[in-house]
Amino acid sequence: MLPPDDDMLVELAVRTAQDAGRVLLDHVGRLAEGADLDVGSKATPTDLVSDADRAAERTIAQHLRAARPDDGLLGEEGQASHRGTSGLRWVIDPLDGTINFLHGLASWCVSIAVEDEHGILAGVVHQPTTGDTFHAHRGRGAHLGERALAVSRVSGLDDILLATGFAYDAAVRVDQGRDLADLLPRVRDVRRAGSAALDLAWCAAGHVDGYLEFGLGPWDWAAGQLLVTEAGGTVSTPTRVLGGREHPGVVAGGRVAHDALATWLSEGL
Repeated sequence: MLPPDDDMLVELAVRTAQDAGRVLLDHVGRLAEGADLDVGSKATPTDLVSDADRAAERTIAQHLRAARPDDGLLGEEGQASHRGTSGLRWVIDPLDGTINFLHGLASWCVSIAVEDEHGILAGVVHQPTTGDTFHAHRGRGAHLGERALAVSRVSGLDDILLATGFAYDAAVRVDQGRDLADLLPRVRDVRRAGSAALDLAWCAAGHVDGYLEFGLGPWDWAAGQLLVTEAGGTVSTPTRVLGGREHPGVVAGGRVAHDALATWLSEGL
C-alpha cells in the first residue's frame, strides 16, 4: 500500500464519521418509535451499550477496512479491533455519550482518530445532532468546517469555565465528587455534558476554557487531544488514584488554563 496522504486520511475520517452519524440518527428515529435497541451494560450497570453503538462501529470498521485494509483498528466496543501491518492504527468511539443518546439529549458524537509511531496524526469529532464536524491534521491546525479553531485565553484558575465528567464506577465517583467540591469554588463554573470527545472539541473551539477528567479510554480522547493541541492548547495525561486504584486522565486547555488545573491537581488537594 502507498504511504498515506494526510488529506486523504482526514477526508476518510470525516466521511466515515458522517456516515456513522447517519446510522445513529436512524436509530434515534427507531428509538422515538419505541424500538428495542437491545440496551445492555458493560463494566458497570451505568456503563451502557446498545445496538446503535454496535451498528455505528460496524459501519466505521467496514469503511476503514475497505479503504485501508492494512491499518490497525481499536474500537471501544471491540467488535472489529485488529492489529495492522501498515504502521497506522485507527482509534474509534462509535458513540461517545451513549447515556445522552438513549435519553434523547443532543450531546453525543462519533470520534475517529488515526495514529502513527509519533502519536495522533489526524482526528475527527462529528456531532450528528448539530451537523458540526471538528477535524485536525497534525501540524496543520484544527477546524470546524472551514473555520480555524483556537483555544480561549484566561488569566488563571478562577477565570476557567471547566468541562468535566465522571467515571461509571461508584467508588470512583465518590472521590471525583470530593475533588469537584474542592475545585468548584475555585473556577468560574463547571459543565458536565456527558461526552469527553465533545468536551475536548469545545475546548479546542474556545467554548470552554479547560477540560479535566479521569477514568477515560483512549477512544474517548484520541481525536479530541489533537483538536486541542492543533488549536494552540496543551494536553497532558496524568494518573490519579480514585476509588482505590490508579486511573488515567486528561487535562486540556490553553497554556494558562492547563497549567492552573495541573497545579491544582498536584498541589491544591
